[in-house]
Amino acid sequence: MSGVSVTPLTIVKVDENTSIYAEDFLAAEEPLEIRLGYGPAQNRVQKSISVTMRTPGNDFELAIGFLFTEGIIENSGQVASVKHCNGLNENVVRVALIDSLELDMSKLERNFYTTSSCGVCGKSSIDAVKTVCRLPKASADHLRFSAEMIYKLPELLRQKQKIFDHTGGLHGCGLFDANGSLLLAREDVGRHNALDKLIGAALQQGLFPLDKYLLLLSGRASFELIQKAYMAGIKIVAAVGAPSGLAVQMAADSDITLIGFLRGQRFNIYCGEQRISIKSYQSEVI
Repeated sequence: MSGVSVTPLTIVKVDENTSIYAEDFLAAEEPLEIRLGYGPAQNRVQKSISVTMRTPGNDFELAIGFLFTEGIIENSGQVASVKHCNGLNENVVRVALIDSLELDMSKLERNFYTTSSCGVCGKSSIDAVKTVCRLPKASADHLRFSAEMIYKLPELLRQKQKIFDHTGGLHGCGLFDANGSLLLAREDVGRHNALDKLIGAALQQGLFPLDKYLLLLSGRASFELIQKAYMAGIKIVAAVGAPSGLAVQMAADSDITLIGFLRGQRFNIYCGEQRISIKSYQSEVI
């Protein structure tokens, strides 16, 4: 349990007609400001591009993953350095890009639809995301996961959610290979932050593109999470919770297999069923 990721608190536990004082742990939530340094050496510019509420920890991965999923950087080689400002303020991260990188300044204005409350939906949202995905298309698509393997994945991810064990208040996501091995797992109070942390870690570890892996989400599958998966080249997304309508549309239009309500030995396939192997399959309309 990380000391910066949880907050201890004395609470009153009530059970029918009894109450006791007990120590509890809450998931920490603090703002993280991401600052970007870019431009030629003789004319460097620093710009604050985002403030997000996150669980402290893996902040550098979060910043790099955010820059990638926003289309600002294409690979980790474009990052010259990443550090906390002045080495002291852990709630401000500065990412310095290499001098030779030419930025499209419009991408710094956050033209992406990354919240469910923004009021923008439909085909225009999907088209806007697709214009910035610069990963090469896979030459062949042989990715397959069996239903039996998929059933096991939530528990494997759950075993890695150490902060969730103490707080019960974090979203998690995991990256699995075709053998069902968990390669990376990240947690955060924000589901989009958890995924940015995971994508940032994968980028730093040279795992890209991620078209050979399955992404598991501990909660629901929203449009913003499918957008980020698409940017990273992920071809299978499985969620313990429900997908939104726009998430399904984005996945279908982007040739992503989308699974929802993965619980026990059950799940729903919303699109891309060709990547899921099922031992006995009977087509039936209920």
